[in-house]
Amino acid sequence: MKNAKEFVPRGIIPAMVTPLNKDESLNCDALAKHIEYLLDNGVHGIFVAGTTGEFYALTKEEKRQMIRTAIDTVKGRVPVYAGTGGITTAECIELTEMAEEEGADAVSVLTPMFISPSQDDLYEHYRRIAESTSLPIILYNNVPRTGVNIAVKTVERLSRIDNIIAIKDSSGNFDLTSEYIRVTRDNPYFHVLQGRDTHILAGLTYGATGAIAATSNVAPALVVSIYENFMKGDMKAALDAQYRLAPLRMAFSLGTFPMVIKSALSMIGIDAGPCKAPVFDLTEKEKAELRSVLEGMGLIG
Repeated sequence: MKNAKEFVPRGIIPAMVTPLNKDESLNCDALAKHIEYLLDNGVHGIFVAGTTGEFYALTKEEKRQMIRTAIDTVKGRVPVYAGTGGITTAECIELTEMAEEEGADAVSVLTPMFISPSQDDLYEHYRRIAESTSLPIILYNNVPRTGVNIAVKTVERLSRIDNIIAIKDSSGNFDLTSEYIRVTRDNPYFHVLQGRDTHILAGLTYGATGAIAATSNVAPALVVSIYENFMKGDMKAALDAQYRLAPLRMAFSLGTFPMVIKSALSMIGIDAGPCKAPVFDLTEKEKAELRSVLEGMGLIG
């Protein structure tokens, strides 16, 4: 294992769905097929057991199977990231240790949910997790889902810990994302990843190194083109791709997340199965709206 400080999370990293069978059991064969589809379309990493992957509904052993399947499928072609978030510090440490045992390249740790920790609580939470592992750690801020925000000053403090190497910001507040970038810009070992898919190009322009993007489950080549065109200096093509992607991200309001992504995958011919109950299928009206979005993007029809 290289020094965690040398690890640079970059490019487009799909926040993968978790394929399930009809009985809601894990479908590892479908997971491996979906990984190959994403790799064929040029993604720069694979991220399992995150928010889009219904981590909150998975057992520890299901998460272990997912990480193992991802590593066995990827075979070193890109880094494998694993979500190891939980409510308690002890749970996050246990999951992070498991991810390290299985051979994950890095972990992403969501803020606790349900409770309302102070900024000092959050600092100590992440410090203890970092101390428990040699893996690179990506902080994960998702206020709309957890109600907990990692303050800019707290991120700046945490960025000084050797193996805390990045933050993914899914707040949707670009002022916050940009401040994370600004206050850590002199630290060459700390990076910011965009978590709101409509802000990928904005983040790259401001200094983010990439995005962990749920939409790249469905339209990986399009999302990758935002990053690749930006890196080539073709801002017009990058902006055009960002505009083309927007309707899919805006469709996330259909149904209960992440069913919209699984429904979209089904419409383009990829079976990811149901979500864990009580997240149920879209209504026929919602499906029609989603189908119209995919047709408009040229993904079906």
